Amino acid sequence: MIDTDLLREKVSIRFSFFGVNKQQELSRLVFEITLREQVKVEAVLLSIPIEQKSFPRIKEALVRRRFTDLTARGILVEESFSMVDIDPANTVLLQPAPSFYPKRVYIEDDAKRSSLADRAERLFPLATFLSITSYKEKTKEISLDIKAYNRRTEDLFIVHEKHDFYKKCPCSPGVVGCGYHNANLGVGCPFECSYCFLQNYTNAHGVVLPANIEDFFTAFKGYDQGVRVGSGELTDSLVFDHITEFSPRIVEFFRSRPKSIFEFKTKSINIEKLLSLQGVSNIVVSWSLNPQVFIDREEHFTASLKDRLHAANRCARHGYRTAFHFDPIVPFKGWEDEYSKVVDLLFENVPADSIAWISLGMLRMTQRQKKVIENRFPGNTILSGEMLIGEDGKLRYHDSVRRDVYQKMLDLLKKRCSKDTYVYLCMESRSIWDVLKTAF
Repeated sequence: MIDTDLLREKVSIRFSFFGVNKQQELSRLVFEITLREQVKVEAVLLSIPIEQKSFPRIKEALVRRRFTDLTARGILVEESFSMVDIDPANTVLLQPAPSFYPKRVYIEDDAKRSSLADRAERLFPLATFLSITSYKEKTKEISLDIKAYNRRTEDLFIVHEKHDFYKKCPCSPGVVGCGYHNANLGVGCPFECSYCFLQNYTNAHGVVLPANIEDFFTAFKGYDQGVRVGSGELTDSLVFDHITEFSPRIVEFFRSRPKSIFEFKTKSINIEKLLSLQGVSNIVVSWSLNPQVFIDREEHFTASLKDRLHAANRCARHGYRTAFHFDPIVPFKGWEDEYSKVVDLLFENVPADSIAWISLGMLRMTQRQKKVIENRFPGNTILSGEMLIGEDGKLRYHDSVRRDVYQKMLDLLKKRCSKDTYVYLCMESRSIWDVLKTAF
């Protein structure tokens, strides 16, 4: 781990003739070069000629070194660079791999007599159980920072949801929507994926599970019919299924509503409740896919690639449809071969005619999320990529890089997909879609 305080001090000494803001930008570039190249800070600093004391020239030299591929393509990198601000105390503990067992279970008064509260008492006998009037009142004065997020699995809140049942997927500005609707059947996840947007987005003070799923069904009867709806936005759809036992009830509810599709999105293999009853074609069980080397480095505590595909095969044989999300795709060194192997494994293990759709999405994040990742996962490899601020304000790979990656992935998939499998891009601009539209 790089001592960022010491790095800033060394930069201030080397570039004492610049002001604070310029030193901040140079510190950021030196920091990222050091991580990307796995070299010492001193080696980077001493390689920079300072005789002319020209900030534009010094910055340009560092930018060329930090963004070697983009500058080789003739792409200008003109943005400013933010301060390096890392607290080692924010690092998430990744060993040993935990099983979800909260220390405290808070139950709202309106959820006390629920079957979910009863199951929690049976499953977590060593936890402390506490009654609360409401989740909102309990947590409104509790500050939520990175350290608190790292402890999120210590607290389980069982709530009675009153209002927030469904919503349309809140896509980024300017991107093509996929038509997904979110059922808010939980907030929080025990997995530790380095890129997860929840670590920057959520304001939950623990894992939050609603006890009153029957009210979701009632609300859906008055909701937009003929939609694709799922519970995978703010939580993993199945990781808590042995606690909630939601999946059998969801399957039975949607079995009689064939015009709508319910999707369970997961990185787990917690499918036993789903397999306790006969599947139906408008229930889709989907998995995120990435090469195993990427899963090992960036998707901590999740199921292996092999186990995910085995679970998908079991679901397909049981009558469910499947789907897969290559998201986020990260073009690391040798990525083409690794992703080609994943595609081969997918179609070797899962019947092609069971696959309802496959999505492709490349790594993207807000600038604030980048700083959270730096703090929580100092050993991450995803931030070494050459990402710039896009039109939607998020850090993204350049358009030309995204087009190249998508084209290669689409070429791989076209050889193996069923003609009935829908392939689409997730959170992508119309301009990217239009360039690749002949491949869909």
